[in-house]
Amino acid sequence: MGENKRRMLAGDWYLPDDEELGADSIRRARLCQAYNASLDHDERRRLLEELLGAVGEGARIRPPFQCDYGQHIRVGARTFVNFGAIFLDAAAITIGADVQIGPNVQLLTPAHELDTERRRAGWERALPVTIGDNVWLGGGVIVCPGVTIGADTVVGAGSVVTKDLPAGVLAVGNPARVIRTLDETADA
Repeated sequence: MGENKRRMLAGDWYLPDDEELGADSIRRARLCQAYNASLDHDERRRLLEELLGAVGEGARIRPPFQCDYGQHIRVGARTFVNFGAIFLDAAAITIGADVQIGPNVQLLTPAHELDTERRRAGWERALPVTIGDNVWLGGGVIVCPGVTIGADTVVGAGSVVTKDLPAGVLAVGNPARVIRTLDETADA
């Protein structure tokens, strides 16, 4: 493994304009293109299993779907991802079981340098995103680098999640903020 890929996976600053990372991106582009073009359920499942690091039983991702590398994404059993998802997986993206992800959701791991000179030079780093079991992300939600969303949490449509959210809450807004705790026995 090359230096930039090692640094990327460790969460350190790295330069993404790298031959090895470029080859990984070409692999991803080929598999995403085939996945998004296929109408055959079994073929799409095979392609998804080749593209992603892990795909749980009964998990479904509706095309079009885009990602950075694919191999750093793990999707739990029975999870549903709607149209237009963008998962930028320069770091690990871990999605639990029974998660519902609305259309046009973005899970973003790359973070860019604030210093203008280093940003112009291309430095970035990636921080993992973790989505707990039974989470619901409404349409258009954006989850920023390094965020963990606890199990059974609901994030309202269009929210931007910039900080960790605990389990069992309803969060909305930009930035997303917790507005109440969810009671499992009450309708959400």
